[in-house]
Amino acid sequence: MALNVRVLLGKLQGCRPILAANQTARCLSQAASQPEPCAEENESVNPTFENRNPRNLEQMALAVKDRGWKTVWPHREFYHRLEFIRTKNHVTASVFSSSSPVPVLTCSTKEWALKRDLHSTGCVAGCQAVGEVLAHRCHQAGITRMLYRAIPWTYRSDAVQSFRTALKEGGITLSEPRRKYIGN
Repeated sequence: MALNVRVLLGKLQGCRPILAANQTARCLSQAASQPEPCAEENESVNPTFENRNPRNLEQMALAVKDRGWKTVWPHREFYHRLEFIRTKNHVTASVFSSSSPVPVLTCSTKEWALKRDLHSTGCVAGCQAVGEVLAHRCHQAGITRMLYRAIPWTYRSDAVQSFRTALKEGGITLSEPRRKYIGN
């Protein structure tokens, strides 16, 4: 039986059909020839490309911005929007995405990590600390540009100005690029 298998393997491999009794089938194996790559296959582009980074179009300013109604305030034409709320006791800043009503990032003087280092949680120093921490969290999340439209009558206060400068010094740009339109 073993001799018949050797003879059969010899015929399949293109070797001589009759084998010696001490030869094994292992010594008959040959390396498979590698097919040469076709130049057209290397240069072709996959027709079913899937973008696995959903924020890629936002960063290139190609993603669609929801315009909404012009009479609605705050406007909806943004990728990320910054909301700054200052009450008598606390300061809160939130970053919202255009696709979700839930904030992407938040920072507040209600957090113990900020509250323990501040003398007063509603003062100018609290606003500056919230701006610094929010800028750091935005960089960790990969958000470097967002829309911030302050309410006009609160824009001139020292607290809002210190919040804005802390964000700008942290590397956050408080405006977004205009959407680019690509024609066919």
